[in-house]
Amino acid sequence: MANSKHSVIAFLVPIPSILFYLSFLKNQSHQTSSTGSLSPLWAWCYHHPLLLANALFFLNVNVLFWVISQILSNHWMISLYWTVIPVMLVHYYKAHPLAEYNWWRSIIAILMTWVWSLRIVHNYFRRENWQWSAREDWRFTKMTSQYGKHWWWASFFAIYLSQQVFLIGLCLPMYVIHSVNVPLNIWDIVAIMVSVSGVAIAYFADTQLYKFTSKNNKLKELGEPVVLILDKGLWRYSRHPNYFGEQLWWWGLALFAWNLGHGWTSVGAFLNTVCLAHVTKLVEQRMLKQDYRAEAYRQYQKTTSVWIPWFKSSPIEGKYKKP
Repeated sequence: MANSKHSVIAFLVPIPSILFYLSFLKNQSHQTSSTGSLSPLWAWCYHHPLLLANALFFLNVNVLFWVISQILSNHWMISLYWTVIPVMLVHYYKAHPLAEYNWWRSIIAILMTWVWSLRIVHNYFRRENWQWSAREDWRFTKMTSQYGKHWWWASFFAIYLSQQVFLIGLCLPMYVIHSVNVPLNIWDIVAIMVSVSGVAIAYFADTQLYKFTSKNNKLKELGEPVVLILDKGLWRYSRHPNYFGEQLWWWGLALFAWNLGHGWTSVGAFLNTVCLAHVTKLVEQRMLKQDYRAEAYRQYQKTTSVWIPWFKSSPIEGKYKKP
């Protein structure tokens, strides 16, 4: 019952922004063709596409998602919509009346964004056993205990407002792609290769991690020793290949914008890299707090690259089995 309720909430929650934007597009077209001018509200929406995107994000995601999280006592929805909002934004920028773009570059960006999104949505539900709101991000749970009784209001800034900075920033290249109309060139090909490589690496890394976790869960059920460290496949050459792939995706997108003369939009990818560096530190601290695998993970740290896949500095001895 709860699963069905949360799925309905997830599908309904973006409707206010979608209806408002569709209303803007309809009224902008009608008023321009009939009177040649726009009402103040629609004129503002017409002349400020980036500000409008931020306004819709603030009201529909920051405020509405935050209110819902207070009612449900769970912040699960923002994790799911992290994968959906970029798709909505790329279509938003393409549909805006001021949009000007190369058709092929636009189609490529949209298709790649859909593939990226579907990959993460699939990984999200696979990890959560195909349940809606099975759990919230462990980092949010940790912050709940850190902030205590102040978490109800601090969560608005720590989770939702911060997500606006990251997602709007990361998706700035999508705005540039739909603001500049020049033919494709060799740098677009490079950007495509970097982006697609990132999605592929992240997919295989997350799949290998999922199989590793599933295998250990079965071993626990059977009362058998678990495998302490995942050092097979991509994880043999990088401690966090999924993070590396995710960064490649966003930096590849930033490369599109750089090629179009707007390298400043790479600020989103840069902030994401800084954030992932911090997340990497938190994840590894969490691993080292697990006594039964701490020593094995320290050895893994000494021999394996953090992000960029590379050959091990020295062979790992043993199979890392729990005694």
